[in-house]
Amino acid sequence: MRENRTHGSEGGDGESRFRPLSLEFVASNLRNTILGKRPLVMPQDDQIRWDRQHAQSDGMEAPSSFLRQILESDSWEIAPGRALDVACGKGRNALYLAGRGFDVTAIDISAVALEKGRKQAEERSLSIDWQQADLEQLQFPAAGYDLIVNINYLQRSLIPQIKTALKTGGHVIFETYLVDQQAIGHPKNPEYLLAHNELLDRFRDFRVLCYREGKFRDGGEPSFRAGILARKLA
Repeated sequence: MRENRTHGSEGGDGESRFRPLSLEFVASNLRNTILGKRPLVMPQDDQIRWDRQHAQSDGMEAPSSFLRQILESDSWEIAPGRALDVACGKGRNALYLAGRGFDVTAIDISAVALEKGRKQAEERSLSIDWQQADLEQLQFPAAGYDLIVNINYLQRSLIPQIKTALKTGGHVIFETYLVDQQAIGHPKNPEYLLAHNELLDRFRDFRVLCYREGKFRDGGEPSFRAGILARKLA
């Protein structure tokens, strides 16, 4: 299950230059086939739905305010390294990270969103590895990233993978909607909403450097959100 996102912009020109699947995705697919498990495929209706949503929306949103507050603060030292943007949409956060010197991999199910992000990166002379894949099927490489960013997306089964995919000493920046959001707007499905203190509890095995819950503004109307910055311990 995935939470509805609102990142969208102009459609692509028909020539896609992002990678449809990562090598890790292909390796996982082959491994599962050999073991007799269900092969990893991207649900076509999910991709169609997100492609349509991104095709109908214009403009590029600003990067996450929570992400910016952390990286532009003097409170924590997070040096540029290899970064992963989970459910990147059109790449607002991937573009921001690349602009700050990170080597960014950006993953989303929507080919339309990725093409728009690629165009923006090209215009800004930024190098980003755009990958199309279904996050409900994808396996991240172990200890592959110095920073993983997960904004406005809640797939609880992905959290253990995020932990494994971080290098020792690496950081996770995770922010999405709280259950309180049901009372004022979208999303309303509890599968896409964090319980109070849930995000904090899920990263108890990390060193939590910053945590917040409340009603915050992130480019649009205020929404109830929880956010965390945490470091992976040895």
